Amino acid sequence: MSGRLAGKKAIVTGAAQGLGAATAHALAREGARVLLTDLNEDGAIATAAAIDAELGGGTAYAARHDVASEADWQGMIALAGEKLGGLSVLVNNAGIVLTGSIEDFTLEQWRHGGAVNVDSVFLGTKAALPLMREHQPGSIVNLSSIAGLIASHNFANYNATKAAVWLLSKSIALHCARGGWDIRCNSVHPTFIKTPILNDLVGDRDEATVIAKLAKQVPLGRLGEADEVAHAVVYLASDESRFMTGAELKLDGGISAM
Repeated sequence: MSGRLAGKKAIVTGAAQGLGAATAHALAREGARVLLTDLNEDGAIATAAAIDAELGGGTAYAARHDVASEADWQGMIALAGEKLGGLSVLVNNAGIVLTGSIEDFTLEQWRHGGAVNVDSVFLGTKAALPLMREHQPGSIVNLSSIAGLIASHNFANYNATKAAVWLLSKSIALHCARGGWDIRCNSVHPTFIKTPILNDLVGDRDEATVIAKLAKQVPLGRLGEADEVAHAVVYLASDESRFMTGAELKLDGGISAM
């Protein structure tokens, strides 16, 4: 702990487990106070409790949050103002993986993927910016994916939605710069990471076999760890990256270099 985020006030969505939980822990360990949100309220509460147990009461708070709901977002921003005293970091992490080709999806399924992965970033950023302008410098970190840059035949929805997050992040960055605000926006693009979301890819197949097959696609020969992504988010959330905006940070073990 070096206090790289001392005084920062952060919201992390999808924080009950996986990347969101790891990110919330990492932000808090560097001095931020954090509001963890998730549809899984019990999981978010447990993660926040673990952070408080490690770092002291009042470091972390938790709330149930449907990231595709405009009303829920308004509630979360109000809660950040109440519990954290403002907002300077927004980590749009919540997302889902829906596998399938373009012919496999119903319109309802397609729209659901877009609502969780893209609408959440739109709604969250729009709701957060007025409060963030009061607590500059600020940073918005959007979790995209290497699948937002490289396509696959059976990732039609995930490719499309994560690519949308990538370019939306750039538009947000330029909007904030044009407004003259010290608020940055960048996207993070991990490859396969050891988190519960991998269960969606494993399905009813043997987990060890699937993970070994995925690892073979990565030049470094392994899957990523949640903490490795969390460390990158800490950098983007901190003032160390204050001249970095509209950029994409790839954490893909070398996949995009091929």
